Amino acid sequence: MPDSTLTPPSSPLLLLCPGQGAQAVGMGKAWLERSPEARATFEAADRLLGSRLPMPLSQACFAGPAETLNRTDISQPAIYVTSVACWRALNAQWGFGTGEANVAAAAGLSLGEYTALHLSGAFSFEDGLELVTLRGRAMQDAAESQSGGMLALIGADDAQAEEVCTAARESEVLVCANFNAPGQVVLSGRKSACERAAKVASERGLRSSMLAVAGAFHSPLMAPAADRLREALAKTPIREPRCPVVSNVTARPHAADGSRAIDATIRDLLARQLTSPVRWAASCQWLLASVKAEPHELAPGTTLAGLMRRIDRSAKVISHDQPQ
Repeated sequence: MPDSTLTPPSSPLLLLCPGQGAQAVGMGKAWLERSPEARATFEAADRLLGSRLPMPLSQACFAGPAETLNRTDISQPAIYVTSVACWRALNAQWGFGTGEANVAAAAGLSLGEYTALHLSGAFSFEDGLELVTLRGRAMQDAAESQSGGMLALIGADDAQAEEVCTAARESEVLVCANFNAPGQVVLSGRKSACERAAKVASERGLRSSMLAVAGAFHSPLMAPAADRLREALAKTPIREPRCPVVSNVTARPHAADGSRAIDATIRDLLARQLTSPVRWAASCQWLLASVKAEPHELAPGTTLAGLMRRIDRSAKVISHDQPQ
């Protein structure tokens, strides 16, 4: 049974929503077992997705197998639903019922930006699920159509990462795709270019590791996926968020740009996100400097708490991978 006696946070919250890579078999199961709200969220997702996935989404989350859950087209809706289930359960346990805790701002790593936008009221749970499901499928298709990869550089600053790209790119696509934290930059591009980058990094005394991902995410090779996503976004009702939600592309909150309303800029930045670098470190730095709030990381995982320790050790993130 859910514990409705938990003391709610006394200060405004900064919501941090995980992205792809946070998935793990069993994620969300403890929340479902403790919370009717979490259970209802997973049941709704299973109904909405129907037979579009090779198995019910909840089954992929709770029982795997890992090779299925790790597929881009499965992991993206799975993480979105798990994060929303966690948030709904937390609100109930804090005694807010159908209301919501005081959220000062929200941000999400890549895919997690969709969770942050939904939780801020920008679009419905159902529309968000449709978007992330299409996004995952489009990215999987784009990855399977070309030989791409991603390479994590450990210990490299932003300038060093750019220098490795320049030295290894030759005539192929190779870009800095994720500025996750100081000393943690991820490159993305053709697999052969990533392999050259690993050699260049080693020659310069930098460690590197190829990531187990389907393709070259957040690089120009994702342009076909971005086009499909842009079409879907054009048909999705989008409202102004109730709180600032930081864009991965700009590392600043979504806002009207003077010539377009905020719904148009959200659509544009979400589409551009697939081919643009994820500026997570800069996003967190802006939030910590501009928003006085207690950082809370939603399930699944504790990846964002780990990145925050690298970005600013004084910022203590409360993670909710499991119920209290």
